[in-house]
Amino acid sequence: MTSTVSAKIPDEMKEDIEEEDINVSEVIRNALEEELVERRREKLRRDAAALREKVGDGVETEEIVSAVRETREER
Repeated sequence: MTSTVSAKIPDEMKEDIEEEDINVSEVIRNALEEELVERRREKLRRDAAALREKVGDGVETEEIVSAVRETREER
């Protein structure tokens, strides 16, 4: 299933996009995927930092990140 999103852009930009024959859907899809990945990574970093505060420095960051990922994958 897919959904449609829209954005308003200046007319000049639209003309430039058409002139360059840019696949707008592909560019938007890729940009949104990258943004989602980055936001999820940042959330994972925050989760790992919060978990580290709770458990102390006895656990390595990579162990925490791995544990959080495993927990999320189980859902």
